[in-house]
Amino acid sequence: MGTITLSIDDRTEQEFRGLVEKILGKRKGALGEAATEAMKIWIKTKTQEEIAQDALELTGKAYHFGAKKYTSRKDLYDRQPAAD
Repeated sequence: MGTITLSIDDRTEQEFRGLVEKILGKRKGALGEAATEAMKIWIKTKTQEEIAQDALELTGKAYHFGAKKYTSRKDLYDRQPAAD
């Protein structure tokens, strides 16, 4: 388990502490538990944003999917009857 020392503005700290107390109570470790949950949510959100950004960059690249082997749509779907 790691230890992190943070400097947070007073208003944010008071709001966070108040909400933690309201939801988790004044028990030992509640503040750390809430901070850990907040960090996990932040990490997940940022990771998803990075994945989405990478996907957008891929859509901008051109890919060669091979040669076109037909000249019209009919070439794809026009079937010859089977010989009996």
